Amino acid sequence: MRSIRPLLAATGLAAALALTATACGPTEDKAGGNAADKPATASTPADGQDSGDVALPKDLADKLKEHGVDPDKWKNGEWKNWDKDKWLREAKDFVNPVIAGLWKPERMQTAKDPAKTMTAGDLSSGQGVSDPDPRPVQAVREQTPYTKHGAPVGKLFFDSPKGHMVCSGTVIKDVNNPGKSNLVWTAGHCVHAGGAGGWYRNIVFVPAYNNHAKSPAALRAAPPQEEAPYGAYWADWASTSGEWIRDGGPTGGTGAPYDYAVLHVKPENGGKSLEETVGTSIAVNFNAPDTRRISAMGAWGYPAGPPYDGFIMHKCVDRPNRLSISPTTPTMHRIGCTMTGGSSGGGWFAKQPGGQLALVSNTSIGPVTHGWLAGPRLGKGAEQIYTMMSKKYGSK
Repeated sequence: MRSIRPLLAATGLAAALALTATACGPTEDKAGGNAADKPATASTPADGQDSGDVALPKDLADKLKEHGVDPDKWKNGEWKNWDKDKWLREAKDFVNPVIAGLWKPERMQTAKDPAKTMTAGDLSSGQGVSDPDPRPVQAVREQTPYTKHGAPVGKLFFDSPKGHMVCSGTVIKDVNNPGKSNLVWTAGHCVHAGGAGGWYRNIVFVPAYNNHAKSPAALRAAPPQEEAPYGAYWADWASTSGEWIRDGGPTGGTGAPYDYAVLHVKPENGGKSLEETVGTSIAVNFNAPDTRRISAMGAWGYPAGPPYDGFIMHKCVDRPNRLSISPTTPTMHRIGCTMTGGSSGGGWFAKQPGGQLALVSNTSIGPVTHGWLAGPRLGKGAEQIYTMMSKKYGSK
């Protein structure tokens, strides 16, 4: 058995990568103040109203019709039809119409982690350029309230053929819409099933979920603003890599080095941009140094597989090394970390020369023993997706 080393023993790296509001955005007061003074709440339908009463925007209705899907049936439950001929797969076919009140607190609280995506596949073909397995780093809880200590990090909810599921995500900066970003970074497998399926449905992002880290029982009795201090944001567009759509699999597969995605989101009830509401965002670095030249990476997320329950934000900080899935695909970043499924899609951050943090990867795969995590190295392909999302959808 390998020993589990404490996170804080990593030569002070945790302190260097503290994900505070002052490290990644305007000011600590701004990041936490809005939630404390004017808490936003996830919407629920009025008495006597259900999700079937919500009209779909014409462009979304037209897109559904193009694929032989009746818009009225969709909002009344047709989205639950996962037949192959109804499961939209291609990059251009993403649809995610708002169904108000669908993500009620009890539905969020019973969503499961996508466990299979956290299991590494056969790595033998790429061991030639892989470093030795890192020693496990015990994940620790983020400080509360999250609106002060982890505001850009949130929980992603979505529906799949196996039920309602969870991942993690990060509010990122939008270079074409400074201060008003509606972009969220996550993993490709949190939005698309890869080679054997299509786009997931009812994708919603909740930043700083469960702000005070309450137990499931306590959260059930808490007011809505404690579960969703900034409200719920529906993805109105998503983009992932062509490699993930083609080659991604239940255990990552050769699509794992391309397992990233960008969401454009909007509040369920309208209002300010995501960044304005949260008060902060994280820049993305597509030109990070070679893994061996980065002294520390920190991964944040909401692990939901045992022994975790998905209700508490955790983090790991470690010196990264390299993992190769295949000789023909890019090497991935890897760190020691005990986080499990549910942390998938959560951002990995590294300190930049100027001292600020930047997102350099996201949680993609890990072994069944939960001793380490691996994430893609972000390069030109990831930057192209980000740039397209920013230019085409950022100002909407």
